[in-house]
Amino acid sequence: MMEQERGVGDALRAIMNRRSVRDFTESEVDSETLELLLRAGMAAPTARNTQPWSFIVVTEHGLLEGLAEGLPYGKMLGKARAAITVCALPEEANGQSSELAVVDATCATENILIAAHALGLGAVWVAAYPYSDRMAHVRSMMQIPDTVIPLCVIPLGHPTVVKPPIDKFKPEKIHRERW
Repeated sequence: MMEQERGVGDALRAIMNRRSVRDFTESEVDSETLELLLRAGMAAPTARNTQPWSFIVVTEHGLLEGLAEGLPYGKMLGKARAAITVCALPEEANGQSSELAVVDATCATENILIAAHALGLGAVWVAAYPYSDRMAHVRSMMQIPDTVIPLCVIPLGHPTVVKPPIDKFKPEKIHRERW
């Protein structure tokens, strides 16, 4: 059934239509919008509601360019108007688990990506974790303590082009009742 026929709500529309965006206009991302994105991230579920995450908001152009230099798939950071670095805090995770901290911070990241799309912004996930060289670069640029895991950097901006959604649904990936 097509989404229009089912009356899919705004949340599902944002999930289904979200695309990775790597080209941004020169328009700024205002502080109220950045706060909304952070609120969306912090609304994500976590194991035992521990919320083992922290976020670094970057709007300074020189810092965005510096991040781009050490992230092989993050060159668009130099064109972004802002970025959010999502960090996982193992010491605050359920059972002080690094794995759960990463999972929980990943949920926050997805919320931010979906919220950015819903607000008309472009965004893309640029991984730092699990690559030691990329984590070291982000850690150095952002002055992140060794006990904190820099999960990813999310470049943000107004997209230069809005691309149509990609249908990623694959029935062959679904198993009923058992494998």
